[in-house]
Amino acid sequence: MAEENPVAEENRGGTRRSAIRVLLVDDHQVVRRGLRTFLEIQPDIEVVGEAADGAGGVARAEELRPDVVLMDIKMPGADGIEALRKLRDLGNPARVLIVTSFTEQRTVVPALRAGASGYVYKDIDPEALAGAIRSVHAGHVLLQPEVAGALLAQDEPGTGQGRGTSLTEREREVLTLIADGRSNREIARALVLSEKTVKTHVSNILMKLDLSDRTQAALWAVRHGVTG
Repeated sequence: MAEENPVAEENRGGTRRSAIRVLLVDDHQVVRRGLRTFLEIQPDIEVVGEAADGAGGVARAEELRPDVVLMDIKMPGADGIEALRKLRDLGNPARVLIVTSFTEQRTVVPALRAGASGYVYKDIDPEALAGAIRSVHAGHVLLQPEVAGALLAQDEPGTGQGRGTSLTEREREVLTLIADGRSNREIARALVLSEKTVKTHVSNILMKLDLSDRTQAALWAVRHGVTG
């Protein structure tokens, strides 16, 4: 008897058990259709729903609890940035990857500050998009250098610098790896710790530095020289 493939195996609801569950939020139906067509052929990605605006995206994210949300920025009504803030306020754990046609830092930077895990452009190579989804799902932060620089430039010089003295040596090691784009699993392997312990360190870092997410932690580390 052939061994079952855990990725392709479906549960009673029809969702592949080991797949990354993705929600598409974009006001253009053609864009959503194109994304769905490509992503549905990926063996480890499952498109679980769609929404045409930010408010609908928040509602669907709360209903479906996806792993990753592909979110446009400019949409009628509630835009992507407003939706990001609402998801963060609700404590929704989904990782949000911005998929945008806007290259201006003034549109991308606020999205990252609102809690996005990274961004890609709509003309991205399909395979690269699938890779970005996997990377974000694994806990990585996707920041292009010019946008990271813009985020840092907008911070007050020295803001929060004194808070770094409260970090333990181990927390500084974890923060260095966060700034390097490592996921919790990768940090655990590098420091020979359990993932649960790494999560505790990350939570402590965010609390001590008064930051809300890993993106802000990575930027804080770059600004204050806590890098490898």
